[in-house]
Amino acid sequence: MNEKFTYLKVLKRCIPILFLMMGSALSAQIEITGTVTSEDGVPILGANVSVKNKPIGTTTDFDGLYTIKVPDEKAVLVFSYVGFADQEILVGSQKSINVILSASIESLEQIVVVGYGSQRKSDVTGSVSSVKSDELTAFPVLNAAQALQGRAAGVVVQSNNGGEPGSAVNIQVRGNTSINANSDPLIVVDGFVGAIFPQANDIESIEVLKDASAAAIYGSRGSNGVVLVTTKKGRKGKLSIDVNSNYSVQNITNELDLLNADQFAAYQQELNPAYVQGPANTDWQDLLYRSGSTSDHQFSFSGGSDNINFYASANYFKQEGVIINSEFERVTFLSNIDAQMTDKLKLGINLFGSRGAQDGVPTQSTGQTANGGGDDVVSLAFRFAPDLGVLNENGVNTINSVGDDVDNPFAIATEGINETKTDNYRANLYADYEILNGLNFKTTFGFSTRNQTNGLFRPSTLRITAGDVGGRAIISNVRNTNVISENYLTYNKEIGKFDLTLLAGYSYQKNTTETSSSGAEGFVSNTFSFFNLSGGTTALTPTSSFSEIEIQSQFGRLNLDYDDRYLLTATVRRDASSNFAVNNQSAIFPSAAIGWKISNESFLKDNSTISNLKFRASYGVTGNQAISAYQSLARFQTVLGIINGNVVGAVVPDQAANPDLQWESSYQTNIGLDLGFINNRISLSLDYYNIDTEDLLLADASQPEYLGFLTTASIRNIGEVNNKGFEISLNTRNIVKENFTWTTDFNWSTNTNTVEALIGGIDVFLDASPGYFNTDNTHLLREGEAAGVFWGYEYRGVYQGGDLPEGTATFAGAQAGDQLFTDIPDENGTADGVINTDDQKIIGDPTPDFTFGITNNFTYKNIDLNIFFQGAVGGDVANLTAIQLDAGDSNASTDILNAWTPTNTNTDVPRVALRTDKILTSRFVEDGTYVRLKNIALGYTIPNAVTEKMGIDKVRVSVSGQNLLTFTDYSGLDPEVSFFGSGGSGGSTNANTTRGFDFGNYPTVRSVNFGINVTF
Repeated sequence: MNEKFTYLKVLKRCIPILFLMMGSALSAQIEITGTVTSEDGVPILGANVSVKNKPIGTTTDFDGLYTIKVPDEKAVLVFSYVGFADQEILVGSQKSINVILSASIESLEQIVVVGYGSQRKSDVTGSVSSVKSDELTAFPVLNAAQALQGRAAGVVVQSNNGGEPGSAVNIQVRGNTSINANSDPLIVVDGFVGAIFPQANDIESIEVLKDASAAAIYGSRGSNGVVLVTTKKGRKGKLSIDVNSNYSVQNITNELDLLNADQFAAYQQELNPAYVQGPANTDWQDLLYRSGSTSDHQFSFSGGSDNINFYASANYFKQEGVIINSEFERVTFLSNIDAQMTDKLKLGINLFGSRGAQDGVPTQSTGQTANGGGDDVVSLAFRFAPDLGVLNENGVNTINSVGDDVDNPFAIATEGINETKTDNYRANLYADYEILNGLNFKTTFGFSTRNQTNGLFRPSTLRITAGDVGGRAIISNVRNTNVISENYLTYNKEIGKFDLTLLAGYSYQKNTTETSSSGAEGFVSNTFSFFNLSGGTTALTPTSSFSEIEIQSQFGRLNLDYDDRYLLTATVRRDASSNFAVNNQSAIFPSAAIGWKISNESFLKDNSTISNLKFRASYGVTGNQAISAYQSLARFQTVLGIINGNVVGAVVPDQAANPDLQWESSYQTNIGLDLGFINNRISLSLDYYNIDTEDLLLADASQPEYLGFLTTASIRNIGEVNNKGFEISLNTRNIVKENFTWTTDFNWSTNTNTVEALIGGIDVFLDASPGYFNTDNTHLLREGEAAGVFWGYEYRGVYQGGDLPEGTATFAGAQAGDQLFTDIPDENGTADGVINTDDQKIIGDPTPDFTFGITNNFTYKNIDLNIFFQGAVGGDVANLTAIQLDAGDSNASTDILNAWTPTNTNTDVPRVALRTDKILTSRFVEDGTYVRLKNIALGYTIPNAVTEKMGIDKVRVSVSGQNLLTFTDYSGLDPEVSFFGSGGSGGSTNANTTRGFDFGNYPTVRSVNFGINVTF
């Protein structure tokens, strides 16, 4: 009885405690709802709502609505969103809490990343263009650099080979400031100098530093501009998971109108009556092209607490090209971790890795690889006889029936193998320590490696390309490693009305490149491709190389702000590079800039119309040391010789030493004006710049051959180039209503490039034509002209017979129907009546008059629409394809059907004739002006009431189209061309002077994309 009584007594006392616990549990179910809006009443999508010091949080939906359950009435809700000041509210007895977030100072005066730090945009004295995450992900791209096209004034972006899967991208900031040295901008990703672009979905923002004030902190690598990439970081709050999936269907944007089999046979019979028509009627373009596709899937998650933030993502991208047998596949991962270890110490690590595999087909032929440059499938699809099939009557691959002996394009595309595998890995660690209040020390250490293997196989079934050698296989490897360490102090102090920031640092970077290549010919079987080089009967000469470049730097910067009105920025960097000789191994690159916030003066401070007015001016020096290693040293070259019938190795002088070789130096002036109207609903930036680049790194061929050096054209500092231009950036918030918004971003820029000085003032002639063209000079460098202007004969129409029109002449032996050209008088004013090389002149300029981009964004409730146009006005294109199709030794365009005949004299097309010289004339130089609908995207965000039931924060579905419309008068496939000529495709130095040529480019693609984005 006593035990039972005791048990009941204890139970009686526990019952109130149980009820209290239940009451506490019930109180945890307090549900709070509300909306989060900006000061102008616009709902904020994705604002964070969390319980202070608790792992409880949510985000707002498209209408700014949120629902959250809090522990009790003492809970404090924290409302936060990028660009707005955080707000904390005690729950108390409230069940509904509506919050209006005020724009933070950082939002009103946007924070932009600059070299080794960040600044309020209103405090920036240099010329900086910013591109944010939503612009970069407006449409799917393989390379995030492609998303810059048309987004930033003064920045020109172009694929090196049209829509080729995995093709590299060329970027120019304010024109090409060099001739022989690399003109690519410096890419800096999360502080790692010389990194590659991450995936667009991983990028928070991109800043392009364009003038010396902004870029001089990078010294000898800043003359071509600097692109700063900041990847996404985790934020305090609940774990956020994003899944992005896109699928695109792609097709070519254009085809050439070529002769069919019957038309081709009639055409050839005009040239050779004995020509016998072949048995087929093949559309080689139709056989070569197909519908392509891209798949782009990304998974990312991020979150954080008071002490640690993290972001991680994985991406899979695959593209099947619009040319058969061409594709690209890549897997990428990225991770950012930032940890606040103590009140003073912060640590972080950035990891990046990717593996890509490219299966390519040969395009942009240099004309050096076979008889007639017979491995370029695009140009061969235009050239090859349409009255032949893929196989002849014996079941063997056909070769062309006219002109050069070349394999047919289908056989080359389907039977050859060109496989490239590339691994990129990067790790960057940092520690940031607050030594004293306002004084911070940051140290970073980074390592990256790039390993690339290329396997090339041409089977013996390709009769012209590799049949005579029994098949050819080559494997080449490139390994590049990059180590960087940077250490710098930053001091910030307010002294009365002065805001002072000082930066001082040291940087060391080492880049190592190793290459090797081996190959063989004469295979018994084509089965093993390039994986069985020992199966070849003839080994090709193996090659290997090693190069190393080191650069050590000291740098400093002063930022001074007086009373938020007057700004001063001064930078200096000293670089010492192993690329240059002992006499000039180091150089100093200074810059200075001023800014005046006129709108903060008393006479404008309360102006209701002008909300921002700032004047900027800067001057500074940047450098370019982007040449290959050992250019200043005396070098020897190994050769093979024969002594007594035996092959022996020998060494001969290759290059003379140049102990005075130094950097190219660009002296840059920038004057800018930033304006904002009606509370910055209209923002306008205007910039004028002038860049004088001196001590150009040019190949000087004046060295006498009798000195015995193999390389007679050694690099010297001779020559000058000038670039000047004007840029406009306009951003407007046209309509901002509760359910409807409309914003517009517009940029416009022009660049004038002039060669100011060359070696001895002598013209430098260059050739971009394929190797089997007979012409030697297609463009040139001339003092007073833009780099790479076209050179040739000025076409004056068709000769009708009889007396020649005044000022014209023809080639010797011409007859009615042949081409007329301008007969240029000699220095005495006398014309000789015959066309020869003395009658060649400048016949075009590939530099556009201006480029532009305009984006309109619309939102209506849950619907969003993005429309983006991009284009270029002016800028000529040399249509080398048209020259080939007019030569008579291949197929032709349907324009030949309107050729001159005695009964068809009212035409600009000369008579049918065999023109094997293939010379460049103004007839083939066309206006490359174009306007392109780059992207149109329609999206729909499913209402939160629907997604909430599924436990999902946000679901957005979209459909978009890329390159749907192009408005141009250019007769070729596309006015955006990038054939770099017989020097090889894709070369940065070729891109400086060889621009605007069209031949064998992989076609630009038109895409329709379907996407879904889910956030948990």
